Amino acid sequence: MGRKLLAAGQLAEALSHYHSAVEGDSKNYLTFYKRAAVFLAMGKSKSALPDLTKAIQLKPDFLAARLQRGNILLKQGSTQEAREDFEAVLQRSSDNEEAQNQLMKANELEELQEEAQAAYHQGDYSTTITVLERVIEVGISPWDPESRELRAECYIRMGDPQKAIQDLTPTTRLRNDNRAAFLKLSKLHYSLGNHHESLNNIRECLKLDQDDKECFSHYKQVKKLSKQLDSAEELIQEGRHQEAIEKYESVMQTEPNVPYYTNLAKERICFCLVKIKSATEAIDVCSEAHQRDPRNANVLRDRAEAYILNQDYEKAVEDYQEAREFDGDSNDIKEGLERAQRLLKQSRKRDYYKILGVSRNANKQEITKAYRKLAQQWHPDNFQSEAEKKEAEKKFIDIASAKEVLTDPEMRQKFDAGEDPLDPENQQGGGGGQQGWPFHFNPFESGGSFHFKFQYN
Repeated sequence: MGRKLLAAGQLAEALSHYHSAVEGDSKNYLTFYKRAAVFLAMGKSKSALPDLTKAIQLKPDFLAARLQRGNILLKQGSTQEAREDFEAVLQRSSDNEEAQNQLMKANELEELQEEAQAAYHQGDYSTTITVLERVIEVGISPWDPESRELRAECYIRMGDPQKAIQDLTPTTRLRNDNRAAFLKLSKLHYSLGNHHESLNNIRECLKLDQDDKECFSHYKQVKKLSKQLDSAEELIQEGRHQEAIEKYESVMQTEPNVPYYTNLAKERICFCLVKIKSATEAIDVCSEAHQRDPRNANVLRDRAEAYILNQDYEKAVEDYQEAREFDGDSNDIKEGLERAQRLLKQSRKRDYYKILGVSRNANKQEITKAYRKLAQQWHPDNFQSEAEKKEAEKKFIDIASAKEVLTDPEMRQKFDAGEDPLDPENQQGGGGGQQGWPFHFNPFESGGSFHFKFQYN
């Protein structure tokens, strides 16, 4: 049954039958050999080794098992043991071509391993990597954990942690109880900012031994930091930006030594400060974040928004233009740049916020209060000469226009997007008439004396 299922490619079922066959007759060397064949077909070479060893113990002159075991040992990098198997085959069958070829490979592998070790101890990591590529990639020893671990160490020393991760990951399967690899992988992912992946790897280490002190110590650190980072992002999603700022400040205290996390915290605090419209502080934090990570388009985008809040549109345009260089595909940046350019153009005309002397995030009460104060100050009745009256009239109209736009949510939204709702250029079919006076009449054009009544609504 096992043979039939193996031939049909039903490996799991075949293995189940061979387990039963081994239990039924533990002295049959062929049963162990066949079960090893199923393990190999399933890609489980480590599981095949004990069965091949058992078959050889039961029948020492069983050359096929020795040859198969030697091939696995060679691929695992165990040159000495592999050589012994090939030599044992050649003692009984001196013209066995496969054994001759594999013995030559075993000798070549030993030379390459020695060459790699020598280059590594001399600090020549680039040469070590080149030599180990012949060991791993060419296929002499693709399952050798030591070669992969050594190459990973070279990549770490050469500042390429991503490639080190690629080499270390398979070693967790190639070597039993490889807690050291899980710990190193966790630390590498941690240093790159992949805190979830770091947590997954350190948990694998603790599954192998929950009392491992190094793994447990690192686990506590990663878990704490990962929880803070996830929590901070959840707060941002919920619009609780002030609390998110505090959480990111905790992140910097939890991990002050890995630049990635400080950079991320500064970037996100910069974003949150813009969201709560704290312009001056946002510009300071965003500038520090930009200094730490000059190619970060998100930081430049957020600082541009802070400059807009601060009514510094030229700098906002500059930041958006620079952000576009680093992320040309972002719609946010494209739209932000267009808006900043409109606001810059608008600011060279009438800026209603500046007219009333209020910030861009002023509420309706603050706008009305500023309007009243300025309307009283610039009321034409307060001026004697004709020239002064004319100047006061102009100022008064601007003040009234500013109040109308900024206290009307729809008009204010248009203005904030860079469009002046009172500009005839922006009116459909507009033109002509009383430009600038929002109430469709001008109380100053009668020429006589008049009394202006304030509407405090």
